[in-house]
Amino acid sequence: MTPFPTVSQAPIVGIGSTAARALTAEFARHNAATSALVVGADHASLVVASAVEALLPGDQLTLVAGERSTAELLRDHIAGLGSWIADRVKVVDTLDEATPADVVIVGEPVTGTAHEVRALLDALGKYLNEGAVVTLATPAVPGRTGGAAAELFRQGALFGVGSDLVVRNSPPLRVHKLRFTAADPRVAATLAPAYRPSSVPVTRTMHIDSNGVAAAGIALGLAALARSARPKSKLWLIPALAAAPVAAFFRDPEREAPTDPAAIVASADGRVLSVERMTDPRFGEGEFLRIAVFLSVLDVHVNRVPVAGRVADYFVEDGGYANAMTAAAEHNVAAYTVLDTEHGTVVVAQRTGLIARRIVQRVPIGTLVARGERMGLIRFGSRTDVYLPADRAEPLVAVNEKVVGGASVIARWH
Repeated sequence: MTPFPTVSQAPIVGIGSTAARALTAEFARHNAATSALVVGADHASLVVASAVEALLPGDQLTLVAGERSTAELLRDHIAGLGSWIADRVKVVDTLDEATPADVVIVGEPVTGTAHEVRALLDALGKYLNEGAVVTLATPAVPGRTGGAAAELFRQGALFGVGSDLVVRNSPPLRVHKLRFTAADPRVAATLAPAYRPSSVPVTRTMHIDSNGVAAAGIALGLAALARSARPKSKLWLIPALAAAPVAAFFRDPEREAPTDPAAIVASADGRVLSVERMTDPRFGEGEFLRIAVFLSVLDVHVNRVPVAGRVADYFVEDGGYANAMTAAAEHNVAAYTVLDTEHGTVVVAQRTGLIARRIVQRVPIGTLVARGERMGLIRFGSRTDVYLPADRAEPLVAVNEKVVGGASVIARWH
């Protein structure tokens, strides 16, 4: 019997520190007691190291050796880390000896056909607790993993699927997070914001979103082409000098959410445009408290989740591109993310503006999101609205007040 179900492996594909952190992120973000199972574990791998690093006192981690290791090597490795780790990590000889877990991690990159991947997921299915997450990595290099397998991930995970591209790996990997049964929205309140490798760290407290890295790269590429085409011209300085401010627009600072569990935080940086009670049959019966925030081109444009919950729906409505500060912006293109929370339905609306033409949303339906977690961004000037159950929330901000996304308290649950 093999230690764990395998599909075709690609020995030249390794998992670096960034990819390992992305693979173990679902385990690391749980603040309550959590169980995790790593299949295909290697005693020398960064995935095992990252999972061990994420352990909290009430957690339990189980390891099943892969093709590049043995149970004996894993046991020796864990024993060498000290009794605190050894008491919380169990090494089993085969997958049959493992018990169901809250997070199941495939410790080696997966390649192969859709049939092979389906067999792997079927084998892992019996080791998933209700609402559990499976995380695995596939090579992002064309030809290494068939499109049919990637499509299988999207179709099979009916209750939450996410995918992160990890460029800082050799070769690049795509980390898939799959949930096959619905998660309890109340669990979201126990989670820390998810780690997403969609931004590049500049300092310990400041990142640049991947959109900004791409935009700055395009600007520098245009500068290089211009200088190559016309060496004596200074026109290349225009795109070259534009690269820095373009990247700065996509800055993504670290934010610390308030400790008060009843606090509701702003979804965006900017100025409060309105605080009003209204009805909207799209989101259910009853009144909603809507707090609208205008983002100028100088504000941080990464949007954050105002409350913990589960993404229940996401839809985009067509419209215009009026100035986001005007009443006409009510009819602009907007993306609506609907959350199930223990306090009722909460909605975040990302609206385009006069300049903004692109909305990015990164929390698929079924995803559990923590308060203050990054959920996407809007490119250039725009507006973000938060809808709260009016009978459950008390507003704490006024019109024209400046707020900071993920940190400023805009309302409080009764």
